[in-house]
Amino acid sequence: MSTKFNYGRIFLLGFGFFGVSVIWGIYNAFVPIFLANKFSLAPAWIGFFMTLDNIAALFIQPPVGAWSDRLRTPIGRRMPFILVGAPLGALAFGFIPLAAVLPLFVACTSTLLLSMALWRTPVVALMPDITPSQYRSQANGIINFMGGIGAIIAFLVGSSLYRINPNFPFWMGSGLVILSSLLLFIFIKEPHNYEDASHEPDMFASLREVIADKEKSAIRLFLAIFAWFVGYNAIEAFFTLYAVNHLGLNEADGAGLLGHLSLIFVLFALVAGVIGARAGRRVTISAGLILLGSFIFAAYVIPVETLITPLTKVPVLGTIRVISLFLMGAGASWALININSLPMVVDMTTSARLGTYTGLYYLFSTLAAIAGPIINGGIVQLSGNNYNLMMLAAPLFMVIALVLMLGVKRGEAVIAE
Repeated sequence: MSTKFNYGRIFLLGFGFFGVSVIWGIYNAFVPIFLANKFSLAPAWIGFFMTLDNIAALFIQPPVGAWSDRLRTPIGRRMPFILVGAPLGALAFGFIPLAAVLPLFVACTSTLLLSMALWRTPVVALMPDITPSQYRSQANGIINFMGGIGAIIAFLVGSSLYRINPNFPFWMGSGLVILSSLLLFIFIKEPHNYEDASHEPDMFASLREVIADKEKSAIRLFLAIFAWFVGYNAIEAFFTLYAVNHLGLNEADGAGLLGHLSLIFVLFALVAGVIGARAGRRVTISAGLILLGSFIFAAYVIPVETLITPLTKVPVLGTIRVISLFLMGAGASWALININSLPMVVDMTTSARLGTYTGLYYLFSTLAAIAGPIINGGIVQLSGNNYNLMMLAAPLFMVIALVLMLGVKRGEAVIAE
């Protein structure tokens, strides 16, 4: 692993996460609309469908992370997964809006999710590969800054393109993913002085070690990750439908509101990394959980008429409403949590197992991404399609995560000698 921190190289690495964020931003914003309007699925079925990508990722991403730890090729141990998965995912993504029948739609989305699951863990594991421990919060801030730009493009540019033609956001996403993977291949050269990982335990053996460890910091952190992702992913997957059915806005405006959250996440990502490095990762994450739960709960209790009140109109962002302020606060809070969690995870292990522990991070976050929409879809359907209840359920999971974080004693930055 490199002993120096190179900002330019980390920004280039961020193009990988940029491509991932564009794809999933567009997917989460518009696929639920297709399922509701084109295929007439009920909310619970939409929630289940929105977990299919995560169900596949659950079985693919963690083992792929461990596999990439052991792989040795002339172009590195992570790059082969990127060069196979990214182009296949881009191709499948471009065909999603063209599918006129549900079986074909499922075929396109299934190919997409399999391809994306193949390269997501390796591209994220590249960050600790090339970054010393004490700089990983800052590096993760840069990578998520790039990912946030991808999300902004997905929600804001995507919503504008959707108004012109529903196909256009998907085709834009396909092109950007191919471009980002090419930039990674050209400019990121993996180190080849890895520790020997051939005798390291696989992902499931590592998980058993984590569970059996008398010092429970790792398992408490993984369970906290599960809890906060349950709350956050449920909102993200259903927000466009929440905007349409509870706030009375149209689909494009709903996607645009998510862009407001993503904008502040982007602007705050770099700051969140610096705060985590200086104040400590556990303290920073805990503060983020308190703030995020508070902003979401505020949106639950405030009347719709107040939430949708226009405050101003700005270029690119469009109309800023009262709810935009809470979403922007949620974006900053989510940055405090999300930027510092992966560095905590990878600093609980050795460099030989970075991919394995990155895979474990995605195991728990993916389980949450499966559970969140299903739980949320069930709550909405049982309540007679009251989409506002998702703004009550999410803060409860933030409280659970906060309690778990109180017992985490490891995962802070290790200063190199």
